[in-house]
Amino acid sequence: MALNPHRRVDILGVHVSTLDLPTAVEEIARWVEHRERHYVCVRDTHGVMLAQKDEEFRLIQNRSGLTTPDGMPMVWCGRWAGEKQMARVYGPDLIDAVSRRGDKDGWRFFYYGGTEGVAELLAAEIERRAPGARNVGTYCPPFRPLTAAERREVIDMINVAQPDIVWVGLSSPKQEYWMNDIRPELNAAALIGIGAAYDLLTGQVRQAPRFIQRSGFEWLFRLTMEPKRLWRRYALNLPSFALKLLGSKPTLIEPLDEPASNPTGD
Repeated sequence: MALNPHRRVDILGVHVSTLDLPTAVEEIARWVEHRERHYVCVRDTHGVMLAQKDEEFRLIQNRSGLTTPDGMPMVWCGRWAGEKQMARVYGPDLIDAVSRRGDKDGWRFFYYGGTEGVAELLAAEIERRAPGARNVGTYCPPFRPLTAAERREVIDMINVAQPDIVWVGLSSPKQEYWMNDIRPELNAAALIGIGAAYDLLTGQVRQAPRFIQRSGFEWLFRLTMEPKRLWRRYALNLPSFALKLLGSKPTLIEPLDEPASNPTGD
């Protein structure tokens, strides 16, 4: 069965796109070419478990243009459901691959989020990897909800910069809520929520070696790097996720005629 970016697998109610990295990049390129407007969620076990208690968050992920399998458990669930070619679409790899495609086609990038100065570091790293792409702006929002006036300023700032892609580096589910809210008012083809990838690509946080990533034990590596921040996430979420799967086998969802999200934002 050929990979289809609009086919999804239902993992405890969250619909994860059954694709691999090249398929994801080609779908995003199609949005840019045809001036469609979507957002991308990069999904792991943590996000699936958050959605068990937050119905709106679950629906936001299911309405996305793509919800990519960021963690190996997402991939294993897709293969369990019958999508044998499904592969991991890891946030830092997605940034790298989309940036290199942007280098080829002269795409414009805007960087929203991250702690002070990190967006600028990421923009510089992307410029090094993809000198043919254009960085057209960065913005580090305050650690609180934006006021109505600030929200309007952000929309105008991004639209004036005319990016093709907006990289969104907030924590989850904050970044998904922001993309869902702002999507109808931004002209960029894709808003891509990449969360921790801001810190991983700029060296603020060490990435796991590839063999650990492929093994499914990246969570253990990250836990040793940031035990105080991550222990609760992994100690509680991973066992709960496994137990819930025993009573709810992942199932494939065949695509409708149209992609999951509304290209016009109406």
